[in-house]
Amino acid sequence: MRRREYAVLIAPSVIIMFGFLVVPLYRTIRWSFESVAYGSPGTFIGLANYASALTDSRFGRAVLFTVGLTIVTTVVLLFFGYIIATLMNQIGKFRPIVLGILLISYVLPHVVGAAAFSWLFDSNFGGVVNYALSSLTGQEILWFTDPWPNRVMIAMNVVWSQLPFAMLIILAGLQGVPEEVIEAAQIDGVNTLQKHLNVIIPSIRGVVGFAALISIMDILRIFDNLIPLAPQAVPIGNESIMLYIFNQAFREGNQNLGLGSAVSVLTIVLILIMLSPFIRDVFREAKAK
Repeated sequence: MRRREYAVLIAPSVIIMFGFLVVPLYRTIRWSFESVAYGSPGTFIGLANYASALTDSRFGRAVLFTVGLTIVTTVVLLFFGYIIATLMNQIGKFRPIVLGILLISYVLPHVVGAAAFSWLFDSNFGGVVNYALSSLTGQEILWFTDPWPNRVMIAMNVVWSQLPFAMLIILAGLQGVPEEVIEAAQIDGVNTLQKHLNVIIPSIRGVVGFAALISIMDILRIFDNLIPLAPQAVPIGNESIMLYIFNQAFREGNQNLGLGSAVSVLTIVLILIMLSPFIRDVFREAKAK
């Protein structure tokens, strides 16, 4: 392919990427150093927005909640994703049907899925789970106003919505494990647990790392799930970083775009820090191949 033809073919993608990625990122970084009001140019204030964010206890609670939710749910996703993928790998002709059913929760818009999920715990909409647990424990669980029950409900919703993706990625990795390796391990007399821990999982380490990487990115940016699941997120301390940005920049009357932009930049840094081990492993796997 000639150089001119190559440039013509990739030019639309480069223009779109520049317009939808580079320009917004530049504006976000610039606004993070300014006091910005809607409809007027910003005023440079240096690091004041970053100082305000880093000294705001509410932002600190949002970071703790988001990071804690990310770590817990990612571990659960990888664990159950591997188990379900292993079971799916043993299904024959009915695998496409089962996969289609399992993927429903993943393809639903998050706010729609979270709203439907919340009805399981809301007595105004039947609240099947709430009714069953209240009958067993004899106590009324306040899923939407108590901090820890609300966190458990949010974590369950994240796992419910993200588990099909983790399972699908791990399933693709399992199908690439050579049968000869598994048969050799069985001949050596390893049991089922040893086969998975010492043979299969090391063989798909890169795939598991990729599933963890995508899951961490998605969960760190959790936002729309909290609209129906955590209407009292701010007072009970279950506000995510993205919800904090939305509240500061658009919702609570102050419309502080500068502070919201500074928190966005800090969030990018946090995501890169949490992803760095997985990115390093992915690159190491790619070089090894």
